[in-house]
Amino acid sequence: MAVSRQQRRPVVVLYERIADAIREGVYPPGSTLPSEPRLATELGVGRPALREALLLLQEDGLLSVRRGVGRTVNDRVRKRGYERIQPLEEVLSQGSPLTVRPLLRTVEEPTDFTTQHLLAPAGAELRFWESLVTGDGPAAALSHEWAAPEETLATAHPTFAAALPAAGPAASMLSVLITASSGLPLAARSSVSATLLGRRRGEQLGRAADTPAVLITQVVRVGDTPVLAAKHMLPTGAPGLPVLSH
Repeated sequence: MAVSRQQRRPVVVLYERIADAIREGVYPPGSTLPSEPRLATELGVGRPALREALLLLQEDGLLSVRRGVGRTVNDRVRKRGYERIQPLEEVLSQGSPLTVRPLLRTVEEPTDFTTQHLLAPAGAELRFWESLVTGDGPAAALSHEWAAPEETLATAHPTFAAALPAAGPAASMLSVLITASSGLPLAARSSVSATLLGRRRGEQLGRAADTPAVLITQVVRVGDTPVLAAKHMLPTGAPGLPVLSH
């Protein structure tokens, strides 16, 4: 999720500085952080903001407090949630497997969304997948995924282009992309916003039209070329989405 550093609360910037230091080994697993006064001096920050950031790190599982010892770095530091390139069905699983149920697999012309995010020219044909992410209960999410035009994929990611027509129905487009990208670095950018389901999406998800929801947009690139764009709608009651809050 992209938010400029200038827009972030100071305590969030401080949180990220310490979290990055933990992940980079400055404070390795099992180590004890310096005392608050010393750490505040080292980071050049006030103690109230530092204390709030440390509490957030503790809540997020990066730190533990041991009586008589102080704050220690946990052995298993959680990876950042939706900032990783990972299929939504895996992100939401939380130990209970979720499956992808296809609603529509088709080819369509560019929309405003795909023109903006996939740089698709007028008249191009884009592969479009609409799916429900489901578990034992109500559907957890509605996903819309688009692949870049065939001519773009043929140059930027021919393996992905070849894998899409052969993919099984119970697969998300992102899972196909990840499987086809062995050894090929991918980059992604996501954003999260609040909305309401609306009538059609409410019917698809089995909820009322005025149900609050989280809307995630995602674009995945190979180098500078966007190869996949997606919208994911998560209604109230869906499994929690682990993200790094900015």
